[in-house]
Amino acid sequence: MTIVTIDRDQDIAVVTVNNPPVNALSQALRQGLWDAAVALDADPAVRAVVLICAGRTFIAGADVSEFGKPPMEPHLPDVVARIEAATKPWIAAIHGSALGGGFEVALGCRFRVADEAASVGLPEVTLGIVPGAGGTVRTPRVAGVAAAVELVTTGKPAKAARALTLGLIDAVVTGDLRTEAVAFARAALDQPLPAKAADRAVEAPDAGFWAEQETVIAKRAKGEVAPLRALACLRKAAEAPFAEAMAFERATFLDLRASDQAAALRAVFFAERAAPRPAHLADAKSLPLRQTAVVGGGTMGAGIAAALRDAGLPVVLIERDDAAVARGLENLRSIFAGAVKRGRLTETQAAARMEGVTGTTDYAALAEVDLVIEAVFEDIAVKRAVFAQLSAACRPDAVLATNTSYLDPRLIAEGVVNPGRFIGLHFFSPANVMKLLEIVPTPDTAPETLATGFALARSLGKVPVQAGICEGFIGNRILKRYRASAEALVRSGVAIAEIDAAMRGYGFAMGPFEAQDLGGLDIAFLQREGARAAGQEVAETLGDVLVRAGRKGQKTGGGWYDYTPGDRKPQPSATVAELLGDRLAAPRQMDRAAIAEHLVGEMAAEGHAILAEGIARQPSDIDLTEIHGYGFPRWRGGPMFATTPRG
Repeated sequence: MTIVTIDRDQDIAVVTVNNPPVNALSQALRQGLWDAAVALDADPAVRAVVLICAGRTFIAGADVSEFGKPPMEPHLPDVVARIEAATKPWIAAIHGSALGGGFEVALGCRFRVADEAASVGLPEVTLGIVPGAGGTVRTPRVAGVAAAVELVTTGKPAKAARALTLGLIDAVVTGDLRTEAVAFARAALDQPLPAKAADRAVEAPDAGFWAEQETVIAKRAKGEVAPLRALACLRKAAEAPFAEAMAFERATFLDLRASDQAAALRAVFFAERAAPRPAHLADAKSLPLRQTAVVGGGTMGAGIAAALRDAGLPVVLIERDDAAVARGLENLRSIFAGAVKRGRLTETQAAARMEGVTGTTDYAALAEVDLVIEAVFEDIAVKRAVFAQLSAACRPDAVLATNTSYLDPRLIAEGVVNPGRFIGLHFFSPANVMKLLEIVPTPDTAPETLATGFALARSLGKVPVQAGICEGFIGNRILKRYRASAEALVRSGVAIAEIDAAMRGYGFAMGPFEAQDLGGLDIAFLQREGARAAGQEVAETLGDVLVRAGRKGQKTGGGWYDYTPGDRKPQPSATVAELLGDRLAAPRQMDRAAIAEHLVGEMAAEGHAILAEGIARQPSDIDLTEIHGYGFPRWRGGPMFATTPRG
């Protein structure tokens, strides 16, 4: 197959890229673009060139199969420069996504037009690098420094309308993209052409602007280096000649490409890419999902229902009585109202989300649903009662799922008719926001049911990880050891605040004790108490001492720290020191880096045990669980990656 083809619309040449599935910038594609530029410059019948792509997207970025391999000529910066230097103006016609190197190619064109659904972006910082083919140098010349800082340092793409407002593209078209782009080219030829991006001036901000941006980006990055290095490239682009800025960008790109952070982020990228379609389920066909239901309208149930509605799936919400149904619907309404307030939904979209929800107490309403997710109280008897009703009310082939954090799904499934359709789906709160979905099959779960769990994750935009059955599955089992290890440090004399500061310094948003105060110490306490009531020997924790003293976290004004009304800033607590005093060794100093290394090592040690027991299928599954469910810094790669020696 020819990747780059050329045809004519009278005096306008149309260069079409066809490199499925996403028109990635392989060596063959780069060579094809180079050859097209040379050939069309030599054709006197051509006055302008439209660059368009076949398939579902414009050039979506680098060819991931070339990651980690020696680069091959022609290099992308040279290809972009060749298009920019063409004697005939090129017009990029964008649909789908023009990302990374794809948008850098578009920046090399004299004009950019896009359809309404398109988006453009430079997401390189999410891989621990900066654009390497002029993205940081041409963007401020095309759209100004402010737009460039937004696009480059966040890595977030801009939809067509926003991109037009920012000046990243020249027009948004509504008709046939090729026809509209050719018409745009003809109209452009009747006007004075704008300067090439390389020849445009930049209005350089003063030093105060850059200092302010450094502060904002450093706070957001939490130790990630690429966003600040990208800002430095943009500053160089604004203050130095084009060639000097290009050299600076390229040197920065090459330096970062060899960094530990880039290696970690590449590993996460590939793990995320593989997670939704695991190889061991390649031959398993998922079941259709057209109608869904959720049992339980509390915080978790409403969040799951919201996620299903965001994916366009109709939802039946079941509760035990009319008052609980009303509360559940109000919980759901509040979620969508919050999305409207944050600008993520319009009022019309929020209303449409609610219209797709039916609240009822009658299990007969579930007769035709394809999937039911139970999200009731973490009590084995309550859950079993729900599944007894589901077995009677649902079709024999309807998938029945439990959302449980700690309970054994095998015990919940006892008595379920056709147990092959039963599965655990552990969502994380808030379920409509958190990306992680632990998928927990029982020994009876059919491959088609398991495949359906992964298909659901794809439709919800979740990162799915298959977990075996044990207390806490993957994530909460590691969390338990992490917290126990942090408590052990406190018992040994290390200050609570020092441990939290060490983990923030490592890249977590919060340390283990701050996080417990936010979520509530009583949640894990009640789980331990349940285990004790069942006859298990569970050692007393320092957290138990605090909860029994009425300190459950921020909601009670005190947990590991004290809190003043209306202020969530943790303050060291004399009460905690008194409550725990006789359980702690004499105060001692421990280097913060050593604290973080110790605690991450404990997480990884538990991960190795989980792998040895077959609870996780591969180390990357553990890393994805910790990153997407527990706030492990993405740029560290996860506890397994972070603790694996690399030569």
